[in-house]
Amino acid sequence: MFKKKRKEHRRKLVTSTDPRSIVSEQFRMVRANIKFAMHDKQLNTLLFTSSSKGEGKSTVAANTAIAFAQEGKKVLLVDADLRKPTMHHTFNTLISPGFTNLLMIQWKIDEVVKESGIKGLDLITCGPIPSNPAELLGSTSMDVFIKEAQVKYDIVIFDAPPVLSVSDVQVLSEKCDGTILVISSGITEKRYAVKAKEVLQASKANIIGTILNNFKLEKGHYYYQYYGEKE
Repeated sequence: MFKKKRKEHRRKLVTSTDPRSIVSEQFRMVRANIKFAMHDKQLNTLLFTSSSKGEGKSTVAANTAIAFAQEGKKVLLVDADLRKPTMHHTFNTLISPGFTNLLMIQWKIDEVVKESGIKGLDLITCGPIPSNPAELLGSTSMDVFIKEAQVKYDIVIFDAPPVLSVSDVQVLSEKCDGTILVISSGITEKRYAVKAKEVLQASKANIIGTILNNFKLEKGHYYYQYYGEKE
């Protein structure tokens, strides 16, 4: 079981464990395209979401965060999926203390930040599962956190829940500089992807692009492709 978890951990954080792989190169392309989307805009806070569960948004968010850290940026990855968090599993650490401790009882950022094991990348796990996720994400405490995090870090990346499942993303996306929608090749239905985009646009999210996840190449390789939003 332990070996299985270690193998899964290596697969999820491929940009760290296998930086020369084709998948890692695709994440560097994602990084480059996000930077291109910035232009003269200020995109310090990025939100990753998907239309439904199981599309790989958390894995994509984690690897994109690592890609920015490998470039020398000071990056903070926040597990803002307060209903079904996964980042503590991905980075093999404790779920608490975490983000909800900060939002509910005003813990300081330094008290909940965890080392990711990757240079330049800090992690905030979910913390205790709350009964009111949407309210916490829309709270004044959330606004204060974003302002403080932007001072401490070059880029803050939020892993959010699927947009069609709960209202949390609509609340959080309005607060972030840019939103990226992850869709899974062969899994995500077109109507759900379109609906997710419509919901994000209605919540005034700044959708800067879409990432196609799990596109299968020959010899069993997979890659992630980024599609920027057209003006």
